[in-house]
Amino acid sequence: DMPTTPAGADLAASEIRSPGDSAPPPQLRRTLQARHLTMIAIGGSIGTGLFVGSGTTIAQAGPGGALLAYLVIGLMVYFLMTSLGELAAYMPVSGSFATYARLYVDEGFGFAVGWNYWFTWAITIAVELAAAQLVMHYWFPDVPAWLWSALFLGLMFLLNAFSVRGFGEAEYWFSLVKVVTVVAFIVLGCLMIFGILRGSAPAGLQSALDNLTMGDAPFVGGLPAMTGVAMIAGSSFQGTELIGVAAGESADPARNIPRAIRQVFWRILLFYVLAIAIIGLLIPYTDPNLLKKDVEAIGVSPFALVFRNAGLAFAAGVMNAVILTAVLSAGNSGMYASTRMLYTMALEGRAPRCFARLSRKGVPVLALAATAAGGAMWFLTSMFERQGIYLWLLNLSCMSGFIAWLVIALSD
Repeated sequence: DMPTTPAGADLAASEIRSPGDSAPPPQLRRTLQARHLTMIAIGGSIGTGLFVGSGTTIAQAGPGGALLAYLVIGLMVYFLMTSLGELAAYMPVSGSFATYARLYVDEGFGFAVGWNYWFTWAITIAVELAAAQLVMHYWFPDVPAWLWSALFLGLMFLLNAFSVRGFGEAEYWFSLVKVVTVVAFIVLGCLMIFGILRGSAPAGLQSALDNLTMGDAPFVGGLPAMTGVAMIAGSSFQGTELIGVAAGESADPARNIPRAIRQVFWRILLFYVLAIAIIGLLIPYTDPNLLKKDVEAIGVSPFALVFRNAGLAFAAGVMNAVILTAVLSAGNSGMYASTRMLYTMALEGRAPRCFARLSRKGVPVLALAATAAGGAMWFLTSMFERQGIYLWLLNLSCMSGFIAWLVIALSD
């Protein structure tokens, strides 16, 4: 049965703990504003999946296949987000869909979901630490890679340990850099397609249309290829569900959550669809740079290729900096989401009670430390076999994220 909590009301932590608990638990602080929620959702979904992975999807399925795959996955995410928005506005808790699964599906199911989501984002931290090594290698090839990962792990920890508002502000500016980059890319790409801007590569509408019909384009490999890139497209959208976790610390969840979901989803979908379309029009799907699957080439993104073709000599360096921002943003968000999930599970008696302890600024410090330790532990494996471990962790994180989406659908 649905609980009697009024729609949009603030569900205190005491309302989600186990029946045997007697002492009232500490409280998180609701200081995240609407602008923070908007950028948290955008930042969670616009990252290396768009800046780097989009080239792989076009190379494998062609411009038409990649675009259709992103549209189909985007439609699925839209329904998931509206479901999550309904639940989060009604019951804004940091446990999000793990709490919903416990209340509306099954106690054991909620337990499994909570730990799975903590595991998902703890692994994501390890993935981003490995990616940070690759990005920094572009500028500092002689510096030991593990030093950069240790530095960025410490930075993510401090951003989350300061306060929830500190996390929100950091994510706001990280996300703003990515949004500005995507908007600049779309504007520049349109200028090239319509012949207003001419760079070092063939531009103009006719040349762009030729890229859509060359070889087996626009649908390379047919349905099997498009299905194959659906995993990449889906992983690119993962992170939009972060807004459900952030609802537990939103200042006005009943009003801010629905507004953020309505605004953010269409912006994200528009960014992805336009970006994929422009890449497909300006870069042939047979371009060897798109066909690269070696993660060592993370700095050679399709965005950098388009900027370089437009005559911007510093394109590779700028995009490398943007990708580094995306890496830090994803790691920062992962640290936040997994910490809040572990904190909520501790309140509900599904994790050691010590993880429910809050600092004076309302941060679950022990849960944060455990999450950072978990991410660091999985990351250490990448020191021995960097590329293989990076891809293995990435795939594992993506699959766990899809499980979280399934839980949202089941709980609504």
